[in-house]
Amino acid sequence: SSYLYNFIIVYFNKGLGRPSDLGYLLSPHVFHSSGSGDDSLDGLSNAVPRCPLTPSLSPRKRTTSQSKTEPPLLRTNKRTIYTAGRPPWYNVTGTTFKEAFVIGLCGGSASGKTTVANKIIEALDVPWVVLLSMDSFYKVLNNEEQELAAKNEYNFDHPDAFDFELLVTVLRKLKKGKSVKVPVYDFTSHCRRKEWKTVYGANVVIFEGILAFANKELLKLLDMKVFVDTDSDIRLIRRLKRDISQRGRNIGGIIKQYNKFVKPAFEQYIEPTVQSADIVVPRGGENFVALDLIVQHVHSQLEKREITVRSALASAHQGQPLPKTLSVMECTPQVHGMHTIIRNKDTNRDEFIFYSKRLMRLLIEHALSFLPLKPVSVETPQGGIYDGRRLSGKRITGVSILRAGETMEQALMAVCKDIRLGKILIQTNHDTGEPELHYLRLPKDISEDYVILMDSTVSTGAAALMAVRVLLDHDVAEDKIFLSSLLMAEMGVHSVAYAFPKVRIITTAVDKEVNDQFHIIPGIGEAGSWFLGLLTF
Repeated sequence: SSYLYNFIIVYFNKGLGRPSDLGYLLSPHVFHSSGSGDDSLDGLSNAVPRCPLTPSLSPRKRTTSQSKTEPPLLRTNKRTIYTAGRPPWYNVTGTTFKEAFVIGLCGGSASGKTTVANKIIEALDVPWVVLLSMDSFYKVLNNEEQELAAKNEYNFDHPDAFDFELLVTVLRKLKKGKSVKVPVYDFTSHCRRKEWKTVYGANVVIFEGILAFANKELLKLLDMKVFVDTDSDIRLIRRLKRDISQRGRNIGGIIKQYNKFVKPAFEQYIEPTVQSADIVVPRGGENFVALDLIVQHVHSQLEKREITVRSALASAHQGQPLPKTLSVMECTPQVHGMHTIIRNKDTNRDEFIFYSKRLMRLLIEHALSFLPLKPVSVETPQGGIYDGRRLSGKRITGVSILRAGETMEQALMAVCKDIRLGKILIQTNHDTGEPELHYLRLPKDISEDYVILMDSTVSTGAAALMAVRVLLDHDVAEDKIFLSSLLMAEMGVHSVAYAFPKVRIITTAVDKEVNDQFHIIPGIGEAGSWFLGLLTF
């Protein structure tokens, strides 16, 4: 059935990134899992190509998510290539500047809301779109209601069947750019599954449901309201196909439920909400004229919300004293000598890696000295008491800003036993000059941790700013983030400190200048690429 599909479509944007970036993405170790990740992309099905809808609608270059975030990707048998990134959603102060644009799709059961949503996404050509279904927010049924549901005697189309309080909370946080957890409802057992899905990184949220317009608080969150109007006979046929194939129900039960609950609920609760709609789409996904109008409107609204970060950072904070949150490691003769080696253009790669690792180890040790410790007494093997100190908190997590930040992971693991690791891939869009978020994998419950955020160099601070914003969106406390870098430019230090004054900034050296290509001067060159073997001199 053409109404029963839900698969991922991707096109590789060949103009994005440098050849060295692509080579790095193709390397097998890049997306190796270091543990159970909250924002994991494991389990995604292979990409399936699909033709454009009509000549007037753009081919899809992004992917959608049914209550989870799935950034654009090209998947082969062994590798995953991320092809489109999320541009900045915050200003130079680190504050969320543009909220996600939320499209509400309402209509009767099996009216084609999901089909319309998918076709809108295909034509939008906007990175990081989330499809959020109201079906995820059915209430948990008690034993009596479970028995009624098993007999097709429970009204799933009544407003009381939905957890509107949770729904409004989730959609409000998602609109503000926060990471949220969305329940997964099992229609066979009529209960929520134990594992909820994490959703994060939406530029556009498409929220669809039969009662999407039935709650006043929900309506306030919708930037555009679309009602999908489909003939009742067609909706019944679609419902029969869906419930038999996807939800394991029999024809008799489906017809009984439709006549007793679905049809009356549509007439009483759903159909009247068409008055709240900005656009009514007859014939659902086949109405290409209506779809074009929706796409044009969304594009015009998104253009008004565009923001540039890197150019603003380059002209800000000039001549200001270095912030108190900055800690530069003492430049001992040993440290000075190692900097001399790694900055020398004639140093071979083996020596560069060896002395970079030495510096990274010292840097991590220095960073750990800023973690809060609490007094604790232990008994020695000789029976004496030693008054010592222990970490005042649950645990430490390391997060590397890919690519170059990954070079510091080995130093962190060498001094922190069994440490959890996360990864954030941020690349520069060479057309716009802006950083873009392509991928993230963060450990579960990271909000409870002290986070060592690692990047080998920080020039303008644009990538570091984005990484810190990602951590804050995942509810990591600002004063629990420790940005650690082998080398920083004054511009980058000021950018991070101005936006996030509670973030501790730790480095081995600070250089004064950044050139027109945003490289640190005198600097150490493309440290990450040379370290990883992606660049030779």
